[in-house]
Amino acid sequence: MLTESLPISTQNNLFHSELFNQLDIKDPLIALSHAIDWQVFNDAFTKHYCLNNGRPSKPIRLMVGLLILKQLENLSDEAVVMQFKRNPYYQYFCGHSAYIANVPCNATELVHFRKRIGVKGFNLIFKMSVELHGKKAQESTVLIDTTVQEKNITYPTDAKLAIKIINRLNKLAKQHGIKQRRTYVKEVKNCRLSIRHFRHVKKRAKAKKALKRLRTIANKLIRELQRKLPTHSLFEIYQKDFLFYRKVLAQQPGDKNKIYALHEPDVYVIAKGKDHKKYEYGNKVSIVSTKDSNIIVGVASHKTNIHDSKTLDTAIAHANANRIKPIQKAVCDRGYVGAKEVLGAEIILPKKPLKRDSRYQRDKKRKLCKRRAAIEPIIGHLKADFRLSRNLLKGQVGDEINVLMVAIAWNLKKWLVATAIFLSLQKIGLFFCEKGKDFVCYCLKTGLVD
Repeated sequence: MLTESLPISTQNNLFHSELFNQLDIKDPLIALSHAIDWQVFNDAFTKHYCLNNGRPSKPIRLMVGLLILKQLENLSDEAVVMQFKRNPYYQYFCGHSAYIANVPCNATELVHFRKRIGVKGFNLIFKMSVELHGKKAQESTVLIDTTVQEKNITYPTDAKLAIKIINRLNKLAKQHGIKQRRTYVKEVKNCRLSIRHFRHVKKRAKAKKALKRLRTIANKLIRELQRKLPTHSLFEIYQKDFLFYRKVLAQQPGDKNKIYALHEPDVYVIAKGKDHKKYEYGNKVSIVSTKDSNIIVGVASHKTNIHDSKTLDTAIAHANANRIKPIQKAVCDRGYVGAKEVLGAEIILPKKPLKRDSRYQRDKKRKLCKRRAAIEPIIGHLKADFRLSRNLLKGQVGDEINVLMVAIAWNLKKWLVATAIFLSLQKIGLFFCEKGKDFVCYCLKTGLVD
């Protein structure tokens, strides 16, 4: 474990002025750095460090700031560390008072920090991003929809999985110095070529035969390793892997709860009915946004492929935990049929008007259902701009962390855009004194900001 996180040094540079004096103080990123209460994160995350073991840790503000910038700018861990070196605004946002000409940390330290604070720590950052929007995040009516967060896996086929298992077993044998009777490298290559024409009518039988042969080879290698592993302790260590490989090799096309990736066994398939992509491999996530201001107030990652109506409990509970006022109405699409009221929130679905409804009530319901479509472009932006389309974080914990960081980036981006509009209008003399107290929210309400 690392030592206690120390504050960033504020010692003045004798040869250069302070970083703040060299930057545009009206830049929205500087305004955001002043708006965030960094002390909350220091108090919450200090418990993850010890006082008398390991090298000095990196400042907590630096690590949290890098994670926020990574998601805001759609960068990898390596890229955001390099951009920190080149961009003085990044350095000021992360708490540095003077420019430094080297990278702040190794990119792998962001991985360790994510594991250290866990889902609970990212929930704290997400709550901060909601609170920045003030009253606009407290709307009584919200929009809810689900989408798929795809995992970083290739298109899964039984042949691919069998070949990967064979390669892993050969590597394991080489690692422990086991002399194999055969490695089947050439035969596996020929089988791979035969499987390429699986959809060809005249070559399908040959492809099926090649797939069967790959499974036979993999089972042979497993049995050989079980016999030849040098010690009993090694056999116990790898026995779990061998059972996992046998389960993958025994899968048939019509089976349920199939394994689609060796490194991500929790991935499941979701049939979306899209023409361009019939199936998506990852996990289902729920997005909860406010009706008028489009602020994401709640997200949920689902471990299994459950019906949309069963996802409302988790999504609404997470949204209520980040708000002062509980949700009163939730507008959903027809995929949520069957849900009427969840945790005190009325579920509104598109359907034929009731005979007892007045004209006013019918118009109101129709407007709400039309407004529900506003969440679709939000999901599109989350996938295109904030790394929801491809989740590179490992495991179910990685699923939860990624969707939380995506929502954090969306909320902070809206705050930055609203602040930029506020500053530009103020600069050209269009500042309204009466609405100046809450001008950012005024921009959101009048449509100046998406």
